[in-house]
Amino acid sequence: MNNDGGLDAAQTLEQGLGRRGFLRAVAAISGGVGVAGAAAACSHGSGAGVSTASTSPVGVLQPGRGDVPGAHYLHSNPDEVLWGYVPTVHSTPVMRIKSGETVTIDSISHEGILEDQGRNPVEYFGSKGVAASDVLEDAIAVAAEYNRTPRSFDKDGPHVVTGPIFVEDARPGDVLKIETLGATPRVPYGVVSSRHGKGALGVTADRAAPAGISLDEVMPPIASDGRANGTPTEYGNVSTFTAIEDGHGVLPVGDKSKVRFPLRPFMGMMGVAFASDTDPTSPNANSIPPTLGGGNIDIRQLGIGSAFYLPVFADGALFYVGDPHMSMGDGEVSLTAMEGSLRGTFRLTVCKPGSGEAPSVAFHYPFAETDESWIPIGLSDPNGAVDGQISDLNVAMRRAVVNALDFLEHDRGMDRATAYAYLSAAADFTVSQVVDRTVGVHGLISKSHFV
Repeated sequence: MNNDGGLDAAQTLEQGLGRRGFLRAVAAISGGVGVAGAAAACSHGSGAGVSTASTSPVGVLQPGRGDVPGAHYLHSNPDEVLWGYVPTVHSTPVMRIKSGETVTIDSISHEGILEDQGRNPVEYFGSKGVAASDVLEDAIAVAAEYNRTPRSFDKDGPHVVTGPIFVEDARPGDVLKIETLGATPRVPYGVVSSRHGKGALGVTADRAAPAGISLDEVMPPIASDGRANGTPTEYGNVSTFTAIEDGHGVLPVGDKSKVRFPLRPFMGMMGVAFASDTDPTSPNANSIPPTLGGGNIDIRQLGIGSAFYLPVFADGALFYVGDPHMSMGDGEVSLTAMEGSLRGTFRLTVCKPGSGEAPSVAFHYPFAETDESWIPIGLSDPNGAVDGQISDLNVAMRRAVVNALDFLEHDRGMDRATAYAYLSAAADFTVSQVVDRTVGVHGLISKSHFV
């Protein structure tokens, strides 16, 4: 693949926009507008909060550089992240903030630093034509220095998880409201990966191919792949480097053409501590399956302007993020989205029972909303695979519908039978993802239908 376009696109990333300019720019990115165009729009707007450096391009948002909005800022240094695991209710926070305050987090994508890619991002991205100076310093440090927990490529989750953050006044039984105010790509490239035995077409020893369907069309069949030798770089996994040009991801179509799709940056993983196990290597703390505490929820609507509500299980909630996505289609079928490090800004607000500040469903189950939609969520195994992993989309679908009914009945005043009829007539239910062991379905209930 020709990488020149991706490297040229590095010049479209902006710094020094000021808070309002920053938010306008990242909103433009999520709508598929090029970052350079977003910067121009900011510099010709009202001017409020826009610095005179608003048109100075940079290639990469290295840690702490460029504009960092928010009252607090959290790096992803090796001692401030977990690799492959999420915090438990007993975890020690790396930051404390007050309810209603904002925090900007420089997240790191796991793609490009994993063991099957050599665990050396300078070499990996260098092989794609990326200069060493355009590789994130914190990604290099995590790949080389991380030692907080043992690291097994075959056993652990892939995600670099930043946090947790202690939110003052949050107590079990409350809800943490997470508003995404910004999501800016830190680099002008991403990676989409397929790995053996995983994704919609994955075949494993206990997951045979359905009759009449060949699942070895993309990945080598089990009999001929390299998993048996135990060396991740020889597994034959497929990672597809994806350049960014003018706010779009770009992939080749044959030798002479290409496909372009708009970026829709969002954090695939936003969560609060849920698992109570003290052993960080417990399956309950693995970063892959989402739970009642959120985590690897992978719902593409949770970008800029969204609100994500999570029930709180620990004092301080212990909020964390990870799995930054530059773009993802519903289902995330190959295994990953277009993965790429993001600078995210979040407002974290504690909602108390009876306050009316959070949907009623959110006090026992994840729930989300955007300006356009309420988003009830269903997971196949929300308790963290305590009783064995359940990966049944039917279970997730039914839970999403029940949560939608509960919301319409208790928060919108509809009788349940009418709500059921409305959902069938006018709401959309779609597969969030089929790749995280615990699979997900979410609904989209249009706010414009309710007057």
